[in-house]
Amino acid sequence: MAPAGRGGGGRGGAGARALRWLLLGAVACARASEHFPPLSLLKPEAPAAGGCAQPGDWADQYPAECESSFLNFHESDCEPRGSPSCDSLLSLNTEKILSQAKSIAEQKRFPFATDNDSTNEELAVAYVLIGSGLYDEAIRHFSTMLQDYATAHEDFQQSLELNRNQPTAMLYKGLTFFHRGLLKEAIEAFKEALKQKVDFIDAYKSLGQAYRELGNFEAATESFQKALLLNQNHVQTLQLRGLLLYHHGSLHEALQNFKRCLQLEPYNDVCQYMKGLSHVAMGQFYEGIKAQTKVMLNDPLPGQKASPEYLKVKYLREYSRYLHAHLDTPLTEYSVDLDLPGSFKDHWAKTLPFLLEDYEEQPGLQPHIKDVLHQNFDSYNPDVQELICVADRLGSLMQYETPGFLPNKRIHRAMGLAALEVMQAVQRTWTNSKVRMSGRTRLMQWRDMFDIAVKWRRIADPDQPVLWLDQMPARSLSRGFNNHINLIRGQVINMRYLEYFEKILHFIKDRILVYHGANNPEALLEVREALEKVHKVEDLLPVMKQFNTKTKDGFTVNTKVPSLKDEGKDLDGFTITITGDKVGNILFSVETQTTEERTQLYHAEIDALYKDLTAKGKVLILSSEFGEVDAVCNLILSLVYYFYNLMPLSRGSSVIAYSVIVGALMASGKEVAGRIPKGKLVDFEAMTAPGSEAFSKIAKSWMNLKSISPSYKTLPSVSETFPTLRSIIEVLNTDSAPRCVKKL
Repeated sequence: MAPAGRGGGGRGGAGARALRWLLLGAVACARASEHFPPLSLLKPEAPAAGGCAQPGDWADQYPAECESSFLNFHESDCEPRGSPSCDSLLSLNTEKILSQAKSIAEQKRFPFATDNDSTNEELAVAYVLIGSGLYDEAIRHFSTMLQDYATAHEDFQQSLELNRNQPTAMLYKGLTFFHRGLLKEAIEAFKEALKQKVDFIDAYKSLGQAYRELGNFEAATESFQKALLLNQNHVQTLQLRGLLLYHHGSLHEALQNFKRCLQLEPYNDVCQYMKGLSHVAMGQFYEGIKAQTKVMLNDPLPGQKASPEYLKVKYLREYSRYLHAHLDTPLTEYSVDLDLPGSFKDHWAKTLPFLLEDYEEQPGLQPHIKDVLHQNFDSYNPDVQELICVADRLGSLMQYETPGFLPNKRIHRAMGLAALEVMQAVQRTWTNSKVRMSGRTRLMQWRDMFDIAVKWRRIADPDQPVLWLDQMPARSLSRGFNNHINLIRGQVINMRYLEYFEKILHFIKDRILVYHGANNPEALLEVREALEKVHKVEDLLPVMKQFNTKTKDGFTVNTKVPSLKDEGKDLDGFTITITGDKVGNILFSVETQTTEERTQLYHAEIDALYKDLTAKGKVLILSSEFGEVDAVCNLILSLVYYFYNLMPLSRGSSVIAYSVIVGALMASGKEVAGRIPKGKLVDFEAMTAPGSEAFSKIAKSWMNLKSISPSYKTLPSVSETFPTLRSIIEVLNTDSAPRCVKKL
């Protein structure tokens, strides 16, 4: 890296380079105690909870943190209750910090001082905060200074042009790509750093994370393994490999990594939380809750921000107790949505602090209810083995081939079994049989069909609150429950949705022309000409400001969903928001708002479609006419089209809806044989389609529907084979890989 030069304290000059190296020094210092990964550098904070919906709200195969810190310091060396270092930390106030920072800045008593007084003062404030142990404040301060990844990239690139052989600079060049979503470019930079330094653990670790973000499990595993061959006690790599394995559905292997992580770093919140989660997911509630309690006892120090794990763990512990108490209760006799208190569900779904008035804790673990034991695949009879193998294959067809979606074999099996159970339940409904749900026996309704899939999705990963939003407290619904996702934030591009940027851009352009045609017709031609020159979403805001004085910092565009029930009427779709700041950073986001009124309108559409579907399904049972099958297929896809646009669940709507499609189509005699095309997201296909007919046509183009295998009729009943939570956890835990490969 080139030395900090004189003058040029602007964003692209010596001041920016000095700041990067100051941060690099902080990273290296903290790395000595292994408290945070280099990938944390330059990482922006995600939206706050409440309007925060994690990516799983839209497509949930790869769960991600909703709220992550700019840097991840986990511990302070300070001990409370009278420790001198803590006393000095707590006695620091804003005036004192600024005073110290000013003195340091004037004397340039910190690394990489510049000739720009303003830059020096900003750097000095951060330096004082770090030296005082106020890491979270320092992190937030740095985050306001480091918003320009492109400039940071230029800094590292300039240095590398002067001296190519700088593995650390090459690593951080890769990180500037990584945090802009440019994963392939990041991977090339990390590989180049490894060419220059073959034993560069941080580069292997960062390479593993980049491959994980791409959804390449094998390459990520190989990179983490190479890092651990260099240092088998590398805590962050153990933590990251454990997370990779957990989200791949390899819970037992993940648990071994978290245990080793905790042997080396007993107060690591992430590893302790994930250890507890892994135990609970596998039905080992005693060890799971013990680990969760340790996270709860690790209170943040004054001045520290609570970790995401600390905020989530109380919800997980209460939910774990609830699950344990119902391990052997038939799943048809209780309902998570009805049993859990409304305020608990609302706060859990929004990742709010656990501050609930008059909350009554779930009962503690009851000794007579034993943990789930491991079930060998061979212990199941051949028919059940065949059922599991078919489910594994069906579930794999639901995988997105898009960056950010890691294949999860546990989710695959769960949703494959969900599809088979939906198939069997729908077939029974079409022959006038009743179902038992939530302690009641009745004819199946559309929500019951989706509840089958919800059940399996919940159990597969208890970390994620998969809850019906219309079952939330009335107060929460009256305010609106937002499913929100950022597509572009500053210079960070969400690569998952890149395929849809152009489609959304064309939609926005059309809406702008409609608006000006109605409200500003004399300027319509000029607006049209300006829009023809816009090829990126980022360039829309200046055009809007030019032709609409009301556009100051941004604008919104609302999509509409045409009604089938009431021809000519439209329902509210999702809202597109584009805002910008003075330096050119933009926020490009989409969200759906689940209000009571909007929910009722969508329910009316789905009710009408389900009634029609049931009637035609009963006719189909008695007839094999192609026209009947095609009509039923279109009704299934239309019904799910409205479900996708409603987004009625706090998490998991995408894979739950697709498993219902697969199951209901099998009930009609058609099997999905095709995979979802690369880059396509089924929920976004529905949300951006002009209507249900268009969505049906798009979906059928890749589904490759064929007549269902006669062998499916002889498969055991899913609901009878796995009637309890215990039996479901057992089948999700069992390893079928060697046997199922031979069977398929």
